[in-house]
Amino acid sequence: MTAVDVLKALLPLILIIGILYASLYFLRKYSFKTKKNAARILDINVISNKMIMPKKFISVVQVKDKLLVLGVSENSISLLKELDMPENIPQIPESENESFLSVLKKNLGMK
Repeated sequence: MTAVDVLKALLPLILIIGILYASLYFLRKYSFKTKKNAARILDINVISNKMIMPKKFISVVQVKDKLLVLGVSENSISLLKELDMPENIPQIPESENESFLSVLKKNLGMK
């Protein structure tokens, strides 16, 4: 086995690793751009989730001035009950209500 044979074997490997690294760089740099105002327009907050079976949950979601009780399974979301917003439910402060995207960015080391 000559040096040329080793070079022929390693060159495609180095090229593929370089392409993977470049795609990872651009993915991390540009993929987490979101419209921050779009989430505020909808005004949706998840109040509580409770697992009742594996992959099946009951969720209480606040949408503007309504409370929705949702049945969530692996393949569907069903509206179980729609309630008017009672006065005695405390509102969740925005500082404590971190989005999944912000937690993911922190854990990936992104700003």
